Parts: sequence; structure tokens; C-alpha cells
Amino acid sequence: MKKITSLGMALALVFLVGCENAPKTQKSSRFLLDTIVTLEAECDEQTLNEAFSLCSDLENLLSKTKKQSDVYKLNKGGKYTLVKDDTLKIIERSLYYSQLSNGLFDITVCPVSNLWDFEGTALPDKKEIAEALKNVTYENIKTDGNYVSLNGSKIDLGGIAKGYIADKLLSFFKEKNIKSGIINLGGNVIVFGGEEKNVGIKKPFSDNEISATLKIKNKAVVTSGIYERFIEKDNIIYHHILNPKTGYGAQTDLYSATVIGDTSLDCDALSTVCILLGKEKAEKLIEKTENTEAVFIDKNGKISHTSGIYGKNNYFYLRG
Repeated sequence: MKKITSLGMALALVFLVGCENAPKTQKSSRFLLDTIVTLEAECDEQTLNEAFSLCSDLENLLSKTKKQSDVYKLNKGGKYTLVKDDTLKIIERSLYYSQLSNGLFDITVCPVSNLWDFEGTALPDKKEIAEALKNVTYENIKTDGNYVSLNGSKIDLGGIAKGYIADKLLSFFKEKNIKSGIINLGGNVIVFGGEEKNVGIKKPFSDNEISATLKIKNKAVVTSGIYERFIEKDNIIYHHILNPKTGYGAQTDLYSATVIGDTSLDCDALSTVCILLGKEKAEKLIEKTENTEAVFIDKNGKISHTSGIYGKNNYFYLRG
């Protein structure tokens, strides 16, 4: 399952052209969520600082490593644990995508993902993976109001948390009557208000080369790619989007999947699901999902997209 990427990792999405700054436009970048977070909005400096504080607060709530977080407490506790509304919403939405994908999207893959060190070169022991898989099942997660029990499993929200945080930032800006801006959480992008923006989809395994360019307005865009974090050994790529049934990176025909939709949370989860499903099944899923489109790059480097997207002059546009 996709984790929050580190600073050194190449971003899946790259902004190609930004609009000229209006007099009241503020733009700033900070290291949060183990990545570079860039916020740009027509607001004062205080509002932008408050947005970064919100981002930090949510990271402290949802991180699996911070001892004060809900996720840390859930992973340590054996009984029902009281969690905040934000945590509950993410868990419930995660369970929806687990059911939708027949268990391929599974936040309880945490014990397996903990065995993989994608900063190094060594592979986990097969026996350790097999042992860790015993408690990997989303069906262990039970909720009762704001109380959650994992029943022996452990969770990692890295495959969906950034999307949720991006959506919360959008809600924050709208509550402040901010008319336009760009939210970029290390490649999880939301463009709201103003003019269309150009969002580039990175060429897999390249140094920020662009494979395709999207024209986006009032949409979220999220890419999952097997090139973001991986170990290459004996000409085999072991990547970080783990199949919870095998404990290894999903072996499908996709290098990357970029999902465009109304919420970053859903795009975040769906982009991971697409990689796990492979191109044919992923395309069918996206075609059935309302107000959602996708761009795929397969292992031959071929770019394809769903029916709600069309190409013109080397750009991709949403229909309608």
C-alpha cells in the first residue's frame, strides 16, 4: 500500500505552469507529512500559517509513529479505542475501498509494510512476510460509534491520509472565503477557483520528466506509481504498493495511475486500487465511478485514459 513519500522521493505530479501571483496571493512550502507541502492561495499570511498548522495537527493525529496519534494508540491497544472524528472517517472510507477492491486495498497491511525498507537494498525474509500476513485483513476492524477495535491487526493510513488532509485544507480555505488556490501535498493536488492549471504527470523512473499534461480546475488529482519507492534486485523491481494477499508489490501491467475527481481522499485510494487491479479492471472501475477519470501509464510506456478525458495539442482535458 502506498505510503506517504519522503522528501527525497520524486513527486508523481508536477506543476508546469502557475498563474501570475495576484497582489494578495500567498505561497509557501514546508516539510510536513514526510514530504514537501506547498500551499498557494489568495489570502493573508496568517491564514496560510493556520492552514499549515491544520496540516500539522492532522499529521499528529494520523501518523502511525507519533505516540500521541490515534493510529499509534489503536496499534498498541487490544480493545476498543476512542478516536477522533477525522480518524473514524478515514477508517470507514478505507473499509469501503477494501470492500470495493475485494480486499486489495487494506490498511491492515501495516505489519508487512513495516518489514520493507525501501531506503535500503535488502529484501524481507519470506517467512517473516508469511507470519506478518496472518493478521492482515480489513475484516478485523470493528467500529462502535467513535470506538474502534483492530482485533489484533495494525493499520497504516499512508495510502489515504494525505488525500483526506488535502480535502480538509480545501474546506478550511472555503470556510475562510478564499476564492482560489492550489493545495499540493507532495503530489496530492487540489486546484480550486481561478483559472485552469497545468498539472504534469511524471514519466515513470525519470528525473521529473513529464509524460502527460492535464488541464485542471476545481478538481483533485492524485498519482500512484510503482517508481516512487522500490528496491531493484536481480532485475526485479520490488515496489511499495503492496498486495495484502502476497506481501509483495502488486504485479500488474501498470507503472502509474492518475485519478482525477472531486475529493482527494477518493482519488488517493482509487489511484492505489488501480495499480493493484491492473489496467483493464482499473479502467472499468473508474468508468463506473461518478465524476471520476483516470490516466494510466503501462509498463510499455503507453498512455491511456478513461472516456471522460480527451487530448488536444498535447494536453488532456476533462469533457463537459
